[in-house]
Amino acid sequence: MSWIKDNKFVVALGCATLVGAVLLFLVASKGTSRYEQAAADFAAAAADVSRFERGPLYPNRENRDGKSKAIDEYRKSAELLQAAFESFRPEELKNVSPQDFTNHLKAVDQDLRKAFEESQTKLPDPFFCGFENYKTSLARGNATGILEYQLAAIQNLMLALAKSGASELKNLHRPPLPEEEGKDFKPQDTEVARPLPLEITFSGPEKSLRGFLSSLVQEEGRYVVIRSIRVSNSKKDPPRASDAQFEKTALVKPAAADNVFGGGFVLPGEEPKVEAKKVPEGAAPAPEVAALPPPPAAAPTGSGRVLSQVLGNEEVQVFLRLDLMCFLPVKKLP
Repeated sequence: MSWIKDNKFVVALGCATLVGAVLLFLVASKGTSRYEQAAADFAAAAADVSRFERGPLYPNRENRDGKSKAIDEYRKSAELLQAAFESFRPEELKNVSPQDFTNHLKAVDQDLRKAFEESQTKLPDPFFCGFENYKTSLARGNATGILEYQLAAIQNLMLALAKSGASELKNLHRPPLPEEEGKDFKPQDTEVARPLPLEITFSGPEKSLRGFLSSLVQEEGRYVVIRSIRVSNSKKDPPRASDAQFEKTALVKPAAADNVFGGGFVLPGEEPKVEAKKVPEGAAPAPEVAALPPPPAAAPTGSGRVLSQVLGNEEVQVFLRLDLMCFLPVKKLP
């Protein structure tokens, strides 16, 4: 203790040196760890940059110009597509009074009933062009514009169905639109057309289905999309042998010939007797004439079909879910 008291300066200097050395060691250790962390982060970032540079879409000048060119081409294609559907885009859908829409609906219903009656196509009892809820009530005034557009399309579809030769219209279902329930239709930003769904169920021969489907693509000024279709045969059981009908061919008796056989077959010993003709006196005997061959048998009358057609005469049951596409106004591209 006396030495420390006698050498206070040396002791103080030694303690300060020790504390400084410890602090310097701690600072150096911490700096080393931060350097190592920074070096590791730099190496990782450099690796990511190298990987991005090797990628096909690295934002260099060449890729930037290529992207701008691709966007311009895509914009032009979208504009051409909108122009291609211009003929299917309806003009302004103007609302009419509810009573005028009801009068038009009744007139269309009468025309369709007349067309179905002429084509002998059976209609369901509650048929009213898919607008059965307006038999006793009026439509909303803000919904008559889109309903008029839908009614005109349904009229053309039903006339095409009557013309196709369908035997019965079983059902025509039209889901209500938002405007009919007092709501507003708000299209999404990505929508370019508004679908107006319809469900049609009918029966008829196979050619009626082909004719009706062909009429859908020939609908002028309207674009119809088939969402789903189901076709089933009215006959669930396979054809049986009793379904075949054989034609009865009338037998034609061959005409009698001048010779004694008359064109038929004669067995030996059954030859008919021929009376000898008396030759007048002084006349020369008739020369012998060789017997003519029998004439060919007459062709059987009729169509020549022995077995009538068994398959293909049955009717088909058809269910169609359609979307009448009402194209929205042209969108301005960014």
